[in-house]
Amino acid sequence: MQKGNIGVTTENIFPVIKKFLYSDHDIFLREMVSNAVDATQKLKTLAEKGDFKGEMGDLTVRVSLDADKGTLTFSDHGIGMTAEEIDKYINQIAFSGVNDFLEKYKDNANNIIGHFGLGFYSAFMVAKKVEIVTLSWQEGAKAVKWSCDGSPEFTIEDADKSERGSDIILYIDDDSKEFLDKYKIQSLLEKYCKFMAVPVAFGKKTEWKDGKQVDTEEDNIINNVEPLWTKTPSTLKDEDYKKFYSTLYPMHDEPLFWIHLNVDYPFHLTGILYFPHIKNNIDLQRNKIQLYCNQVFVTDQVEGIVPEFLTLLHGVIDSPDIPLNVSRSYLQSDSNVKKISTYITKKVADRLSSIFKEDRKAFEEKWDALKIFINYGMLSEESFYDKAKDFALLKDTEGKYFTYEEYKDLIKGGQTDKDGNLVYLYANNKDEQYTYIKAANDKGYSVLLLDGQLDTPLVQMLESKFEKSRFTRVDSDVIDRLVMKDDNKGEELEADKSDKLSTVFRSQLPHLDKAELNVQVQALGENAQPVVITQSEYMRRMKDMARFQPGMSFYSQMPDAYNLVLNSDHRLIKNILGDAESKTDEALKPVEGEIKGLEARLAALNDAQGKKKPEEITQAEKDDKENTQKSINEEKTKKNNILADYAKGNKVISQLIDLALLQNGMLKGAALDAFVKRSVELI
Repeated sequence: MQKGNIGVTTENIFPVIKKFLYSDHDIFLREMVSNAVDATQKLKTLAEKGDFKGEMGDLTVRVSLDADKGTLTFSDHGIGMTAEEIDKYINQIAFSGVNDFLEKYKDNANNIIGHFGLGFYSAFMVAKKVEIVTLSWQEGAKAVKWSCDGSPEFTIEDADKSERGSDIILYIDDDSKEFLDKYKIQSLLEKYCKFMAVPVAFGKKTEWKDGKQVDTEEDNIINNVEPLWTKTPSTLKDEDYKKFYSTLYPMHDEPLFWIHLNVDYPFHLTGILYFPHIKNNIDLQRNKIQLYCNQVFVTDQVEGIVPEFLTLLHGVIDSPDIPLNVSRSYLQSDSNVKKISTYITKKVADRLSSIFKEDRKAFEEKWDALKIFINYGMLSEESFYDKAKDFALLKDTEGKYFTYEEYKDLIKGGQTDKDGNLVYLYANNKDEQYTYIKAANDKGYSVLLLDGQLDTPLVQMLESKFEKSRFTRVDSDVIDRLVMKDDNKGEELEADKSDKLSTVFRSQLPHLDKAELNVQVQALGENAQPVVITQSEYMRRMKDMARFQPGMSFYSQMPDAYNLVLNSDHRLIKNILGDAESKTDEALKPVEGEIKGLEARLAALNDAQGKKKPEEITQAEKDDKENTQKSINEEKTKKNNILADYAKGNKVISQLIDLALLQNGMLKGAALDAFVKRSVELI
C-alpha cells in the first residue's frame, strides 16, 4: 500500500473546491457522471482508431445508492486508470497549490473540463470519504484502489477488480444526507444527465405487482443518448419536434414553431429553439432555454449567449465552443459567446422572414402569439429591427393584418393632417372603446388594435422610426381633432354661455379616485354625442411608459386626467343651456352686474398702479386691490352656487355625465347605483 500527500493543507484545497468552484452542491452528481461518460467515450475513440481491440461489452454508466452503507457509487466500463494515471490526474492537481492551479486554468478552462481531475474533487462537497477502484484498459494493467478522507493524505493499494473501468464510491457526509434519497438522486440525474451521450442507469425500472411497486430486471435508463438536436433536420418530422418539446416541457401547450440550429463554422453549435405560446407575464416564461456542452447540462441562465428578447424562447443550445470556467459556468464576455448571440439573432430573423414569405396566412394566424417576441426584439436589438420591419405586422380593429409599409399606403390619403403628419389611430380595447372606434370608422379612418404588453414602448419607437408620423389613441380627443384638417367645425359658443355650461356640469361631477375631470365646451356637430370623455395622449402614454422606465415613476403617481367635452351643437346641451339661462337669469343679473363693476374697478387699479414704481404704491392702494379681487371671487362663488343649485334640479345633467362615465367604464359603486335609480325615474 502506498501513502501520500496531495500537496496542500486541508484548509486549502477542499474549502476552495466547496466555496469557489461550485456554488451549488448538486453539481457534484453531474461531474461524477460526466467523468464516467468521458472515460467511456475515450474507450470508443480508442476502438475506432484501432488501439483497443478487445470486447467493448456493456458501456452503460451506472449510479447506485446504498442508504444503509451511506454510499453513492458511479461505475463505468471505460478506459480505467493505472496507479500512474491516478497520480497524474488526481494527485497532481495541487502540486503547485490550489491558488496557482486556479490562476493557471482561469483563462483556458477547456484544458480541464471533462478531464478526470477537478470535476472529481467536487465529490468532497458531499462526501467525507471517496474511493476509486479502477482497472485500466491497457494490457497487463493491475487494478488499484485510491482512498482519501478529505484530508491531504491519500492511499493507493492493489484492488480486486476484474472488469475494465472505474467505480467511484462516495461515503456521504452527515450534513449531506439528502443525497442518499432515491428520489433526490433521480431528479438530479434527470436534470443534469438527461441527454448525455452514453446510457446512464440508476437502479431498475419498476412495475406494479401484488399491490406494490417492485423492481424488474430492466435497467432504469434516465437519458436519451441521441437527443433530437443531434440529428439531421431533414430526417425529422413536425411530430418529432413536438414530441421532444413535450419531453422538455411536459405541462406546456404545443409550440408555435421551432428553429433547428446546426452550424459548424466559425464555431460548433447545435440546438432547437421553440416559440412557445405566451399568455401574459414575460418574466414567468424566462430561463426556459437549456445550455449544454457536448450533451452535458450546464445551465438554464443563458443571458449573454441568447439575446435578451430571445430568452422568452424555449429549447436547447449545445456548443463545445462556449467557454466554461472550472465550475462549468460559461464566460459571458468571451468573443465566441458574442458571435453565437449574433448568429442566433440572425437565424431567428431569417426563419421568421421565410415563414412570412412562404405562408403569410399561417404567419398572420400566429401573429398575436408571436408579436411579443418580435416587438421585444425590435425594441431591444437595432439589428433585429432592421430585419423584422419587413415582416412585423399591424392589426386593425377589424382583424386585418398589414406590414408597416402596407398600412402606411392604406392611410396616407385620409389620415394626413393639415401639417402633413400621418396619423396612426389606435385602440387598446375594442369593446371598451367601441364608440370611439365607430366614430373614427364612420369618418373613414382606420383604427389599429394595439393591445399587447409592449405596444406602448413600441409606439414610442415607431414614431422615431417613421417619418412625419404620430400615433394617437382613438379616445384621446374628439373625432374632428384626432386628424386636424382645415375644415370649418361650426360656430363656437360665446364665452359667457360656454362658461355657464361648464359651471353647470362641473358642479355635478362625481368624485373619482385617482382621476380628475376637466370640462370643455366644443362644437362637434349635431349628430355627435352630447358628452364625450377623452384622455390626453401625452399624459396617458407617460403613465404607461412609467411601467417600463423606472426613471419615469413620478408619472405613475399622478392622477389620470380626463376631459369631459360638452357638444354645444347637440340638442340636449342646447336645451340645458337655454333652460339654465331662463331659470337663473333673474338671480344672476345683479351678481353678474356686480362682477362687471368690480372687474372694471380692478382693471383701473391695475392700470394706475402699473404706472408707479413698487415702492411708490401705498399700503392702502395694495389693500384696495386685494379687497376688490376678494369681492370678485365672492361674487363668482355666488354665481357658481346659483348655477349649481339649478343643476341639482336638472337630472338630465347628471344623467349625461354618468352616461359618458359608464361608456368609459368609470361609473362604479354608489354612483352606478344612483345612475340606475335615476334612469328608472326618468323612464
